[in-house]
Amino acid sequence: MDFNLKKLASDASGFFSRAKQLTEETFLKAEKTELDAHFENLLQRADKTEEHTKKLLACLESYLQPNPTVRMEDVFYEKLELKKEGSRQSNLEHLGQAMQDAATEFGESTPYGAALARVAVTEFSLGNAEREFISSSANNTLLPIRRFLEGDMKTIQKERKILQGKRLDLDSCKNRLKKAKTLETQAVQGTKNSMGFTLEQAEADLRVAQAEFDKQVEITKLLLEGIQTAHNNQLKCIRDFVEAQMNFYATAHQHMADLQRELNG
Repeated sequence: MDFNLKKLASDASGFFSRAKQLTEETFLKAEKTELDAHFENLLQRADKTEEHTKKLLACLESYLQPNPTVRMEDVFYEKLELKKEGSRQSNLEHLGQAMQDAATEFGESTPYGAALARVAVTEFSLGNAEREFISSSANNTLLPIRRFLEGDMKTIQKERKILQGKRLDLDSCKNRLKKAKTLETQAVQGTKNSMGFTLEQAEADLRVAQAEFDKQVEITKLLLEGIQTAHNNQLKCIRDFVEAQMNFYATAHQHMADLQRELNG
């Protein structure tokens, strides 16, 4: 297998350089490049957005489908883009079926059997309304929020990790430049010092590292500022959820009011 040894050596050198810089910052309190206050605020908002969006998604999923096994099955089918044959009956539909079976057994011509049959119809109607509510909430609320976490949020975290690496590279170059300047005063300018690099090389490395760091800061900043757009999108998701929930409860109330009136009559 043809390995690019030069690139491999460069990657290894960069890894150890970053590890050394991080160790010095952690244990020796070495100086490090600080990001401006606005950028730090954007980072904090992104962290809070991710934390609370994950909690919100988990609670919405638990509310719409309390059974964790069924939840995992639904996610599994969704990921594979498969459609399940038939649909699992909800608790309301199970209740309606039990009442309908009892009504058939006792006879729908009897007062008790007739009441069971009528309640069964309502329970089936409630089950259908609940199914529509869950479907609407899943498509208009759950999926957009999950896509944000699995798409935009993961991209932000990826770019933040790259930024951390660029920042470590920059500070490592700054430290090497300081050492090169110190050693330069002890030797003739342009000669190789005991550290294996020259002042000119250290300055050139620093310029490259600074440019790459600044570029990555801008990339990450643009993504972080997009969090506001995500908030606006999720606001719409929440409004859609509230509307679907309101319609479900209004429909359920009407079904129950009609049922109560018929039973009392």
